[in-house]
Amino acid sequence: MEFRLLEGWEQLPPASDALFAAAGRRSLFLTRSWFELLTEQGVEAGQSPCLPCVVAGERLLALLPLLRHEEGVWSAFTHRYSGLYSLLLADEQQDEALDCLADGLKRSGIDRLTLSPCDADDPHIGALQQRLAARGHECHRGFRFYNWFHRPGGQGFDDYLAGRPARLRNTLGRKRRKLEREQGLDIRLYRDRDIAQGLADYLAVYNASWKAKEQYEPLLTALVERAAAQGWLRLAVLYVAGAPAAAQIWLVAGGKASIFRLAHDEQWRQYSPGTILTAFLMQQVIDHDRVEEIDFLTGNERYKQDWMSERRERLGLSCAPGREEKPAGRGWRRLLGLGKQPGR
Repeated sequence: MEFRLLEGWEQLPPASDALFAAAGRRSLFLTRSWFELLTEQGVEAGQSPCLPCVVAGERLLALLPLLRHEEGVWSAFTHRYSGLYSLLLADEQQDEALDCLADGLKRSGIDRLTLSPCDADDPHIGALQQRLAARGHECHRGFRFYNWFHRPGGQGFDDYLAGRPARLRNTLGRKRRKLEREQGLDIRLYRDRDIAQGLADYLAVYNASWKAKEQYEPLLTALVERAAAQGWLRLAVLYVAGAPAAAQIWLVAGGKASIFRLAHDEQWRQYSPGTILTAFLMQQVIDHDRVEEIDFLTGNERYKQDWMSERRERLGLSCAPGREEKPAGRGWRRLLGLGKQPGR
C-alpha cells in the first residue's frame, strides 16, 4: 500500500472503476465522468488538479480529488455547480488506507486543505479529519448551505402530490388550467435526441429570466451532451404558443434525481410555468425513473421546501498545521464558501 500524488486521471490504476461506481451511487458529483468534465471545462486560472490517492497493486483504495491554488491552498476539486464532495474510499482496508492518505498529505506540505461541500454526517470526511487532527492539524468545520431533498419511499406521484402543501397543489391545478385555456401548452422531454434544440431552448429561457446570463455555458453544454450519452439527462421545456417559456435540467444517476438548473421566461410568470414543469419532471422521476431520492442541491428558498420533505446541512472542512496556522483570511473564506447559499 502506498501514497501517490497524481496529476491526471489517466495515471490512476486501471482497476479504479469499482471505487468510482460505489461513489457514484452516493452522488453523480463523485463520478469519474463529473471530475473529468471539470478537468476539461471547470479549472480556472491559478488552479491545477492533483489527485492524492492510496493504491495497493492495481487497486485504488482511496482518492481525494483536489485543486492546487496560487494562494497555497489545496481545495476540493469542485465547481459552483457541485452539490456534494467526499473522499472516495474502498470498503476494504479502510483504516490502513486512511492512515496512509493522512501521512501522505502531511508529507506533501499542504499549507491549508479545504473540503466543501460535504455531508455533515459523512463518515469518510469525519475519519479523514480525525487522522489529520491526530497528526497535528487544526481542523474546523463551517456551515456551507442547506440541502432540501425527498425520498419517495415507493410512493407514486399522485400520493406524493397529495402530501404537498395545499397552496402548491392549488396553484399547480389553477395555473395549469388557466394556461391551457388561454394559451395552450406543450411539454417536451429531451433525453438522448434533439439535445441541441433542447439546450438552445433552455438557454433562451434562461436569458429571458430574472437571472443573469448563463456564466458557465461551455461547461453546461458539455455536461448536457455527456449526460445524454450516459442516460442521465432529463431536460424538459414547456412551450407556450410554440415558444419556450420554462426549462429545467435534471440529472438522474445512481437512483437519485438532482434538480440541476431551472428558469422561466418572465413574460409568462402569471401562469407559473416553472411550477407546472417541476410537477411534470417530478412525475417523470417518481413514476418512470423510480428514483430513491430527489435532491434540490443548494439553497433554502421557500419554494424548495414546498416540493421536498427533508433538509440537511452541507459543511466545509478546513485543516492546517496547528501551531503554524494563521488566522483565516478572505481568500480562505472565499475558497470554502462560508456564509453563502448559492441557488439556481
